[in-house]
Amino acid sequence: MQKRLHVKQGDTVKILSGDERGKKGKVLDVSPKEGKVIVEGRNIVKKHVKPKKMGDPGGIIEAAAAMYASKVQVVCPHCGDPARMGREENADGTKSRLCRRCKRTI
Repeated sequence: MQKRLHVKQGDTVKILSGDERGKKGKVLDVSPKEGKVIVEGRNIVKKHVKPKKMGDPGGIIEAAAAMYASKVQVVCPHCGDPARMGREENADGTKSRLCRRCKRTI
């Protein structure tokens, strides 16, 4: 059974803890099975890479590492503040996300 996360790909989030605390970024990838997200330009790690084929360069590259989804909070596009997400059922029976701060649909 896969877990449901409060964060989706493409959301702008604010990081709540760690070295990157207080910074904002866009979510590039979500892994519900692990409960982790990758935020663009945040949590950068250096990775040693071997050349795959003859002629390919190896070396040290910088890449964004995954972080736990509980360490980020979605920033509402309407009010611009980090807010908790709620769910509301529309008239046609579909569900949508709701900003708990300004009560608008995201």
